[in-house]
Amino acid sequence: MRVVGEGFEPVVVAIEVALRMAQDAGLDLVEISATATPPVCKIIEYKKFLYEHKKKEKEKRANTTKVVVKEIRFTPHTDEHDFTFKKNHAQRFLEEGSKVRAYVFFKGRTIMFKDQGRSLLMRFAQELEEVGKIEQMPIQDGKKMIILLGPGKKK
Repeated sequence: MRVVGEGFEPVVVAIEVALRMAQDAGLDLVEISATATPPVCKIIEYKKFLYEHKKKEKEKRANTTKVVVKEIRFTPHTDEHDFTFKKNHAQRFLEEGSKVRAYVFFKGRTIMFKDQGRSLLMRFAQELEEVGKIEQMPIQDGKKMIILLGPGKKK
């Protein structure tokens, strides 16, 4: 196996010799890469190794972006002013980097106006194509018709 570590030159030795080297240094022998030929081991303090590994994992989790989904609700008979008002909110959400889930809610007999709901959602997506892109086309889910928009091109 190949042995590396601080104060050691990388050498290829038998496992018994590597264990003795680690014991003489008062440290632990930790396998870093088992798939390499020969396997790579490092002579380090194991507790310190675990601490640094956890620290890296925590830093990785902190740097990941959290996806925020904002919802906007319409009805099949949404008025022009309400449509514009909600479109402006969605535009602001997309510019901030959030996703927008817009849906038309069909209440009672309004389920007969599915075509109106689909055209409303497509118009909504078309007017927001400058700042966002369609991630999911309109689909019917029970009493809702849903479209999903993600942040896209910047102005």
